[in-house]
Amino acid sequence: MDSIIDLQKRLLPDLLQVMQKRYSILQYINLMQPVGRRSLAGSLSLTERVLRSEVEFLKDQDLIDFSSVGMSLTSEGSELLEKLEGVMREVTGIDQIERQLERQLQIKKVIVVSGNSDESPWVKSEIGRATVNCMKDLLPGKNIIAVTGGTTMASVAEMLTPDFHEKELLFVPARGGVGEEVKNQANTICSRMAEKAGAKHRVFYVPDQVSQEIYESFIKEPYITEVLELIHSASMVLHGIGDAITMAERRNTSNDEIQNIKAKNAVGEAFGYYFNESGEVVHKVLTIGIQLQDIADIEHVLTAAGGASKAKAIRAYMKQAPASTILITDEGAAKQLLKG
Repeated sequence: MDSIIDLQKRLLPDLLQVMQKRYSILQYINLMQPVGRRSLAGSLSLTERVLRSEVEFLKDQDLIDFSSVGMSLTSEGSELLEKLEGVMREVTGIDQIERQLERQLQIKKVIVVSGNSDESPWVKSEIGRATVNCMKDLLPGKNIIAVTGGTTMASVAEMLTPDFHEKELLFVPARGGVGEEVKNQANTICSRMAEKAGAKHRVFYVPDQVSQEIYESFIKEPYITEVLELIHSASMVLHGIGDAITMAERRNTSNDEIQNIKAKNAVGEAFGYYFNESGEVVHKVLTIGIQLQDIADIEHVLTAAGGASKAKAIRAYMKQAPASTILITDEGAAKQLLKG
């Protein structure tokens, strides 16, 4: 028998479209509150006239509050948003997309959030929130969590909450720093995660990419050996997936190497390994920290990456990923993966 959602899709499609729009507004306010109307309109690609009408309706329903600093959800709004989440997954078909991707990618679990982070940067925060919720479900008691760098991991850090202090957590960088903004380096992200979660962290002040001589010298240092032991005893690893050329440029890779990576048709990068569309490793940088073969022994592997433009990179890496992997992504990437 058809569900009420299926019937509404056929008889009242406009109603579902309005519901999706209002759900997106509540979702964004929840993530960014307090938020101004102009910022909200720009992030959701709505005109200010349309948005004004919608937020006035939501205010009349006691779902949002206006103040001098912006709009925020009321307690009723938060409660409704939580209840709507399951309904909206059915409306958008996200549940079905997740099951299809689990079969296609042959991994433990796929979690898909609404939206496309290529078009709406706030969706990356939703990926962060979904990753944090997944962590809560998987982390009883004492745990060491190894974390890589990148903008998606930075979004995960911002979504962590103090209720993690009930667990005994230690955040450690999975690898050395990449030559990019300090805020997106693993050391900074681990520090922020520990601060937000009320936990502890360790730093790992080594370059991400080193020569053979420096590598052999560094791994003899007692402090580096100690941190490497912590990394290898982690019960969870959190990592992103990068576009191959973008990551090569962030590492200040030489022009000759970048041309070599392009010539080998690399599309994705993770842990310093570059993959072509078949999932083959076509280039690797010598790094200090977790290696691709190490993650097979880690109980929980959470991979967070989104945006339709990342689909090729995600698909390439997943051909090497352990079966224990949990992918947290968005609709943009998920739908593109299914097309492939």
